[in-house]
Amino acid sequence: MKQFLLPAALLATMISCKNNESGNSATADSSRITLITLDPGHFHAALVQKEMYPDVDSNVYVYAPEGQDVDLHLKRIESYNTRAENPTHWKENVYTGADFFQKMIAEKKGNVVVMSGNNQKKAEYVLNTVDAGLNVLADKPMAIDKAGFELVKNAFAKAAEKNVLLYDIMTERFEINTQLQREFSQIREVFGDLEKGTPENPAVTKESVHYLYKLVSGSVLQRPAWFLDVTQQGEGIVDVTTHLVDLVQWECFPDQAIDYQKDIEMVSAKRWTTPVTLSQFSELTKQPAFPDYLKKDVKNDSILNIYSNGSFNYKLRGVNARVSVTWGYKAPAGTGDTHYSIMRGTRANLIIRQGAEQKYKPVLYIEPAKKSDAGFEKDLTAALAQVQAKYPGIELTKTAAGWQVVIPEKYNTGHEAHFGQVMQRYLQFLKEKKMPAWEVPNMIAKYFTTTAALELAKKSETK
Repeated sequence: MKQFLLPAALLATMISCKNNESGNSATADSSRITLITLDPGHFHAALVQKEMYPDVDSNVYVYAPEGQDVDLHLKRIESYNTRAENPTHWKENVYTGADFFQKMIAEKKGNVVVMSGNNQKKAEYVLNTVDAGLNVLADKPMAIDKAGFELVKNAFAKAAEKNVLLYDIMTERFEINTQLQREFSQIREVFGDLEKGTPENPAVTKESVHYLYKLVSGSVLQRPAWFLDVTQQGEGIVDVTTHLVDLVQWECFPDQAIDYQKDIEMVSAKRWTTPVTLSQFSELTKQPAFPDYLKKDVKNDSILNIYSNGSFNYKLRGVNARVSVTWGYKAPAGTGDTHYSIMRGTRANLIIRQGAEQKYKPVLYIEPAKKSDAGFEKDLTAALAQVQAKYPGIELTKTAAGWQVVIPEKYNTGHEAHFGQVMQRYLQFLKEKKMPAWEVPNMIAKYFTTTAALELAKKSETK
């Protein structure tokens, strides 16, 4: 276990293992927020701290096992503290004993626990943390299998009992094209009614393409080796799909509670692997060899096959939806992660494309369902004024198939900034001591959907 004082530039003070003082303990109902970071193995844990917040103490208490994960996390925080423009001033107080989780619960140095790291024990950590009376802001996925789903479901019940707030980080709700897709879908004069669709031609489709090699905060992201182990990170079908399922619920049935036992019907699911060579693995993780826990997925001692891809069809209140995620190693030059989304209405389709034509930036299109709809342009123009009242500067330009929504650059804040927006939303919930009534049942429904899809995909392979 480490016991040392980091350089002043880090603005991070390590807590000695022998320090059992709990005088700085913050209770769950404290009006001032003090953050605790638990085992920060994913870069999302740092992105929550990319900016400062007025009601949040600059002291952050980190509890983690000694090793590369926490070291990389501290370096990311350091980069925010020492950047030239708008630097942060976090003070990271770090405990790296083997009993880090028990120590966190015993000391209660803060009142909001941020979890973004290895998902193998996350559901268990979530349940035990809310049981201790601490609020939790957790990165996705909170559950990576059916057992995890049951723990998370119990955690929400326990959070209600303890009067604390458990919430997950849904950054994609803050992407401007997605927000406008949702906005236009609620204007019946433009969208009409949401189609029911079929499994072959769903009413809603969301597809996400990701790459293991990427830049974060201007630097090449070093992945922990466990990120490539589906028993620790989770399969693709239960990971990024969490965002996609969340958006289906959020857009199709805005501000409405979903009952996972009545409203969801799984139709079909499949999964497949992404191959990663040993040299690619080393480039990603800075490790020369596959660790023993990955050997189960290694072929011919040189190719790691990861179940990072998945696709499934399901019905949500009778509406057919399809969700899929695929992972490659490295995006071709000039490209990156991409997103495709379509909502089909009786009067128009709302489509987000992000291909070469869009220069790999998401673009929202509004395309009439019937070319002969003579009054559509007039109704769309009237609807635009309604949207502009909420999003000033939004415009429309004609295309061959309909209209492109032209969005001022000020709205394109970028993926990393969305973490701060989620935090601000969560801080408001804490201030009000409640969340919208639909949030909890919809989080439960979301994790039921993703874990049920994994079960169905596995079952389909054995037939």
